Amino acid sequence: MKKLAILLLMAICLKSVAQERLVPIMERVNVQADTALTSQVVDGEWVCVGVAREHAVSYDNSVLYKGKPSYRFELKDEDNTLEGYSKGSTKGRAEMSYCYAVSADYAGVSSEDYRKQQILKTVYHAGKGICEQGSSYTYKFAVYVPSDLSSDVNTIFAQWHGMPSRTLVQTPEGVIKTLTVDEFVALSDTVMFKKNIGHVKVPVMDKKGNHKRNKAGELQYKAGEPNGWLVEQGGFPPLAFGFSDGYFYIKSNSDRRWLTDKADRCNASPKRHKVLVPVTSEYKASTIAYMMPFDRFPKDCWVEFVVEIDWTVYGGEKETVLKPGRLDVVMHPENGRSEHIVDNAQILIGRNDDYGYYFKFGIYRVGNSTVPVSYNLAGYSQVKRSF
Repeated sequence: MKKLAILLLMAICLKSVAQERLVPIMERVNVQADTALTSQVVDGEWVCVGVAREHAVSYDNSVLYKGKPSYRFELKDEDNTLEGYSKGSTKGRAEMSYCYAVSADYAGVSSEDYRKQQILKTVYHAGKGICEQGSSYTYKFAVYVPSDLSSDVNTIFAQWHGMPSRTLVQTPEGVIKTLTVDEFVALSDTVMFKKNIGHVKVPVMDKKGNHKRNKAGELQYKAGEPNGWLVEQGGFPPLAFGFSDGYFYIKSNSDRRWLTDKADRCNASPKRHKVLVPVTSEYKASTIAYMMPFDRFPKDCWVEFVVEIDWTVYGGEKETVLKPGRLDVVMHPENGRSEHIVDNAQILIGRNDDYGYYFKFGIYRVGNSTVPVSYNLAGYSQVKRSF
């Protein structure tokens, strides 16, 4: 009996220690459609996006980075909540975004104009963390990969995203044009966009035949049949660090088309393609800038990356490349020798948008994978370089 009591006490103590080790971060922000509340901003720099479960994003007091708690990310097998690229596939997300807007960014802006930005899904364009089109930046961050992470994972742990212009559309007649904000808002009265495809906007009705409202009192709609409209929605991230097919890889993507063709799946794979040999289509280029067998990637220690990017300069509606980009990456394992893994490579990297790029890190689990993933990240900074 005494032995049982001791075991129960030990179990309680272990559970208590585990709870103190991980402190969940539960707030989530839709950066495209909403400003962040003060309570939703993490350490004055981040907001969380993706699945909102206790294990998804946490402070980790047991894995410190330069004496401070790091951020731990985890997705379990049932945590894929997003529709994948191909029909019937899924993907999962638990990330932190360095780009977001707060209410102060909209000081002096009328509620009507702010609502228009919500409809366009461009609220974050007024926020912090944006790296301008064609600019040059130095970025730093660190990842801590546990030795028990499966080599079968298919996850991106750091990525730079484009910021598409949501007023750039293609009509059902195939005409590509840029609408004014008010023209797009008027279009949204009858058209609902799912990803980049326009659908007939259909009212959601209750059993009595009344138009249903959500908790905020807003009328609810659903997507009906596709109606031929397309909208600029972006594409693959211009730069991604991840694990896939038994490799650690760095991948660069470029798209010089003015309105992205989402059906063009030009996308390099570490399993099938060579380093620094781009896979190309008419408008796109996808390049594995570096890869390393997963078993060789340092585990149970911090691995720091210093990344220099000169973002490619594009020609707008002319759909040309005016100046190629440059990528340089140095990897610093905590318990090993630094490696210059991408050495000032001339590379196509970016998107032909009016806007720039923003950084996210965490877990972006893709390819219909449900393999459990967890690792830690910390130490991000970005500094603009001028010449």
